[in-house]
Amino acid sequence: MFRNQYDNDVTVWSPQGRLHQVEYAMEAVKQGSATVGLKNNTHAVLLALKRASSELSAHQKKIIPIDSHVGVSIAGLTADARILSKFMRAECLNNRYALDSPLPINRLVSILGNKMQTCTQRYDRRPYGVGLLVAGFDDHGPHIYQTCPSANYFDCKSMAIGARSQSARTYLEKHLDEFKVFNLEELVKNGLRALRECLPNEVELNTKNVSIAIVGQGMDFTIYEDDAVAPYLAGIEGEERSRHPPPSDSSSSRMDEDKEPRPSGPTPPETQPDTATEERMSVD
Repeated sequence: MFRNQYDNDVTVWSPQGRLHQVEYAMEAVKQGSATVGLKNNTHAVLLALKRASSELSAHQKKIIPIDSHVGVSIAGLTADARILSKFMRAECLNNRYALDSPLPINRLVSILGNKMQTCTQRYDRRPYGVGLLVAGFDDHGPHIYQTCPSANYFDCKSMAIGARSQSARTYLEKHLDEFKVFNLEELVKNGLRALRECLPNEVELNTKNVSIAIVGQGMDFTIYEDDAVAPYLAGIEGEERSRHPPPSDSSSSRMDEDKEPRPSGPTPPETQPDTATEERMSVD
């Protein structure tokens, strides 16, 4: 990723109609550890990979409770996630104080989107470099929402975000129609299988690097960590992992370019790009 004259401020548009600082924030989400969210007719489940900065430190928590009926998992900058989760808690608390009822999930995500959008429009702010998967249960049933640093949010049937999350999304798309009829135990197992696709081949899920959260009908938002995750991991133990997809087209094309023989003789002089020309950045 290269700097250019259009990324010094979040309010500066490039000639191609892009806000580079927003795209940089979305890249921060792609570098965070993966998290998966999925639901059936009665429950919503969040699963997240935890990282440790070193062997001397504990694993970073990735699932944050918001209210008794809603919680979030994060991918990106943890500090930004703490600010947003504190704001969401305050909104839920205010609604319970004023109306004596839990805040509907779609209204909570809408309020959050408005807060995140302000940071993409003011010069004295920067976009939040974190993506959230919001899982909750209200009068309309279970919900999974995805939020982006661009302030877009989506109501999802299932979703995966973070590093190497494309493999998990492929698994979720393949089994999407089956989730509605699965019971809670099978739903969690499929979430673990999807999360496992985000790991390198030499790494396995264990009680230290995975967290699970469940919310649904007759069940408050509950987080399972460490030894509480072991019964769910035992359900997929010994299963063969599917192969990871081949490298992306961009990386494979670069490898092919390196392998192509170069023509003999003097090389033509390179043409200097125009100053307004920008490097394209792939964004999901």
